[in-house]
Amino acid sequence: MKPSTDIADLLAVMAALRTPHTGCPWDLQQDFDSILRYTLEEAYEVADAIARKDMVDLKDELGDLLLQVVFHARLAQEQGAFEFGDVVKAITTKMIRRHPHVFGDVKDLPVERVNQIWDEIKRQEKAERRAARQALGFKDESAPSLLDDVPSSLPALTRAVKLQQKASSVGFDWNDARLVLAKIREEADELERALDQGHKPEIAEETGDLLFAMVNLARHVGADPESALRSTNDKFTRRFAYIEQALHASGRQMQNATLSEMDALWTEAKRQEKTQS
Repeated sequence: MKPSTDIADLLAVMAALRTPHTGCPWDLQQDFDSILRYTLEEAYEVADAIARKDMVDLKDELGDLLLQVVFHARLAQEQGAFEFGDVVKAITTKMIRRHPHVFGDVKDLPVERVNQIWDEIKRQEKAERRAARQALGFKDESAPSLLDDVPSSLPALTRAVKLQQKASSVGFDWNDARLVLAKIREEADELERALDQGHKPEIAEETGDLLFAMVNLARHVGADPESALRSTNDKFTRRFAYIEQALHASGRQMQNATLSEMDALWTEAKRQEKTQS
């Protein structure tokens, strides 16, 4: 086979990889669960390429993510559940339905009303999916919740933001970032008490509460917590590398340096960053 811009050829490649006896032994061993982690990894690599504004990498990473969609669709096709074309039809149907201001008769809506319509249609779709599952015999004894459509498989930071946004949509939210900051101080005090008691499960729980409150603050000040933490990770990496390089230049190993020496170099790295900015 030759490289192609036609999605049909990518589907043919996946079909060949999954063909018994002649396909790839590794691909033939995979199932939804085994490739899930690769799907998540590819999504993160797309995000990383975007953050670095690297269009060469982004092109490749989007292809890798698309391959994961094709792989999942192929597995579903083999089980007789659905095919890739059904995936395409589902998303085009959804986008047309959720944009009546583009594809329908409703025009010139403000952004706020567009968002309201989006949420209203999503609620309708959720009810329809629930009914469809029940028709197929799936038991769902839990009462419907506003938070039902926030997947538990999302990264924790992302899910925290979405849960808070959902709660905020019905007024369950702080109206001032300073009140969130006060909540953070309260959670930090509770964590300190748990540390004093030395009870590990409670310490872990209070740590989670503090993180959730920090995500809430990020949301209130208009900062995406995932992007903010990614930026801080990069900053930490740069400053740590500065410490390593400075010690290496003086003929020393980090293992032989004191914490105060490393902290002084950290401060020097911070000072240099401020000077260069």
